Amino acid sequence: MSTHDPISDLITRIRNAQMRNKSKVSSPGSKMRQNVLEVLKAEGYIRGYAAVEHTGGRSELEIELKYFDGEPVIREIERVSKPGRRVYASVKNLPRVNNGLGISVLSTPKGIMADHDARDANVGGEVLFTVF
Repeated sequence: MSTHDPISDLITRIRNAQMRNKSKVSSPGSKMRQNVLEVLKAEGYIRGYAAVEHTGGRSELEIELKYFDGEPVIREIERVSKPGRRVYASVKNLPRVNNGLGISVLSTPKGIMADHDARDANVGGEVLFTVF
């Protein structure tokens, strides 16, 4: 099945799996999804992920979700920039999520990164989603 918005698909799979208290969730593999998962792993929102190759050249990402005291670490995960309405932010106007407790994930010319990394690199870009 092809999706028009792979980032929303990934976010929805993570959100749905955490509502059902699943330990792992799978998603179709792509480089963009891997980069997004790398940011979530570096920020401590997921345990990790692994790329699994299937026959026919199809790849899949196995994502290990993270829980603390039985509650999901990710309380809110919300798409900001959508295919119908892209949201861009300069380095001066990068959004703060819950007063700095959460992160915004951005697609910048230097790659996909968290908002604090974008501020350090002095680069803006498309705000993909926010996590708290």
